[in-house]
Amino acid sequence: MSSLDGKVALVTGGSRGIGAAIVRRLARDGATVAFTYVSSPDKAQALVQEIEAAGGKARAYQADAADTAALQAAVDRVAAESGRLDILVNNAGIFLGGAFEDTTLEDFERTMAVNVRAVFVASQAAVRHMGDGGRIVSIGSCLADRVPSAGMTLYSMSKSALSAFTRGLARDLGPRGITVNVVQPGSTDTDMNPADGAHAEEQRGRMAIKRYGDASNIAGMVAWLASEEGRFANGAAFTIDGGANA
Repeated sequence: MSSLDGKVALVTGGSRGIGAAIVRRLARDGATVAFTYVSSPDKAQALVQEIEAAGGKARAYQADAADTAALQAAVDRVAAESGRLDILVNNAGIFLGGAFEDTTLEDFERTMAVNVRAVFVASQAAVRHMGDGGRIVSIGSCLADRVPSAGMTLYSMSKSALSAFTRGLARDLGPRGITVNVVQPGSTDTDMNPADGAHAEEQRGRMAIKRYGDASNIAGMVAWLASEEGRFANGAAFTIDGGANA
């Protein structure tokens, strides 16, 4: 048996990048994996077909993380159609960088809606369906703990909120046997931050290991937290950044 056989997982923003790597890994480990996407249904269905061709189970649901009603409905639909919900991965996120004085209120509202409010909304909806052994994992950022350069204030602010949310929710849900953790990636080779991008050398210069991470590195930590081996990790932040914050 695989480590997640019989489990049902939902990954928000799971059609590309780190999210897609998490979807693949959880499916490989035996879970039935649902994931949300905002646009590009063709890309989402291609991921479903890839997983099914490999013998896994996956479903795609269109839902913008910034749309509270759509996100709640997606969580409820996954639980209803699968008969249960064991694992929630709050992965959806956006980065709006730039000079602080140029940051608009709309930038603030959009960032908080996706990076913070959606985590609250999805988690609250999910725990209504979870039982003992449930897992909530949020994808934060190493920039929550250390801001190495200008232009990241809004993003860092939003990701730092996940650490306090994780600790508080771990206390709230611990008596129910549900664990809550946050994984904080560093520079990871995705289309949002490619290893050959304009700022890649600057980022590598801050790392103890002078190379970008692979999305599978992040997915591996999420899979461990979702597994039986990770059952005693709770209320914790796991930074995977090649030593950038060391």
